[in-house]
Amino acid sequence: MLGQLHDLDLHLLRLFVTVAEAGGFSAAQGVLGLSQPSISQQMAKLETRLGYRLCSRGKRGFRLTDKGELLLQATRGLLMQIEQFRQQANGVAGRLLGTLRIGLAENQHAGVTLRIARAIAHFRQRDEAVQLELTSAPPAELERLLLEQRLDCAISYFSGSQAAFDYQPLFEERQRLYCGKGHTLFEVAQPTREQLLEADQVHHPYRFLKQGEPFRSLRSMAVAEQIDSALTFILSGRHIGYLPCHCAEPWEAQGLLRALEPGLDFVVPFTLARHRGQVAQEALVAFVEDLVAVFA
Repeated sequence: MLGQLHDLDLHLLRLFVTVAEAGGFSAAQGVLGLSQPSISQQMAKLETRLGYRLCSRGKRGFRLTDKGELLLQATRGLLMQIEQFRQQANGVAGRLLGTLRIGLAENQHAGVTLRIARAIAHFRQRDEAVQLELTSAPPAELERLLLEQRLDCAISYFSGSQAAFDYQPLFEERQRLYCGKGHTLFEVAQPTREQLLEADQVHHPYRFLKQGEPFRSLRSMAVAEQIDSALTFILSGRHIGYLPCHCAEPWEAQGLLRALEPGLDFVVPFTLARHRGQVAQEALVAFVEDLVAVFA
């Protein structure tokens, strides 16, 4: 009786199917490329492994026993399943699978959003069945999620000094100092440095920028972590503050915001960050390739 199935057993079972379908040992010689005694010897070995007769040969010719007929049907089914497994296993070899969790900075430029969308479109053209998850959050939150390995990668402005991360530059974002309609500086053609220093400025924790950048006034009675919150303070007409130029443009067009001093602009570098302790799955490597390509 067969216990654990070995490669030898599969070889003998394939030989058995060939003999049965050929209609005998003699007829199977040409198909198998074996002599009749060799075929007979291997069939006997299979019968010994199974513990019962598979066929009989005599004056009435080659004939399968009842157990031989049942084994033939079972073996055909087994060989078909093995072939299906082989095809599926080969298909999986080149296919991208799993889940990708991607973090994105909030309020990104429309052009940046389109490029990320284009990278996703390129990725979807690959042989893949990957679930993509997008999470928008402030930089500090994205950094925390990366450290906790709850994201596979994130696009934002980061310190670049986090030892646990690998960073890849993607693009830059320009920020400018603004005031809202109703502010005392709104109608001032060229505010002086002293006037700017005396203005109440929205404090945004740009904790990842180099020292002295951006400009800071002497007063700050408003704190905002997110761009929308900073915008709200500035639109009140009581505070000045920095905003990404692309976020301010529609409000400038309506006459509700005004740029104060372009000379105080600064540039925020956006990078793709990944936790270097996290094993990079094939899907992530492929997505990063597509992402870098659209920002090149």
